[in-house]
Amino acid sequence: AQLVESGGGLVQAGGSLRLSCAASRVTFGLYAMGWFRQAPGKEREFVAVISRTGSVTDYADSVKGRFAISRDNAKNTMYLQMNSLKPEDTAVYYCAARVGPWETRQRQELYDYWGQGTQVTVSS
Repeated sequence: AQLVESGGGLVQAGGSLRLSCAASRVTFGLYAMGWFRQAPGKEREFVAVISRTGSVTDYADSVKGRFAISRDNAKNTMYLQMNSLKPEDTAVYYCAARVGPWETRQRQELYDYWGQGTQVTVSS
């Protein structure tokens, strides 16, 4: 499987970005998909996750109400719409895919495939 993120960049605080994660060589609809991020000097953390069909989502408290995860199974693509961005959202954002119970959706060590990451920088 291959996951490729895009859409990162430099944005001012309060601005918006939309990240994409394109999947190939994988049966996309079989996988729950997640977004994680790693800021400089910090551990990688959970951001958001979406179920295989897109009917259920979950978010880290730090992004609830500002970020929205979605997916288009016909296009093998997942998205992360990021609004009201803050400097503390600055990080490398990774998409990941997994099978397994929904209860463990935030545990990054249980994800099967990862993208290379895309940089998001929010200036104050």
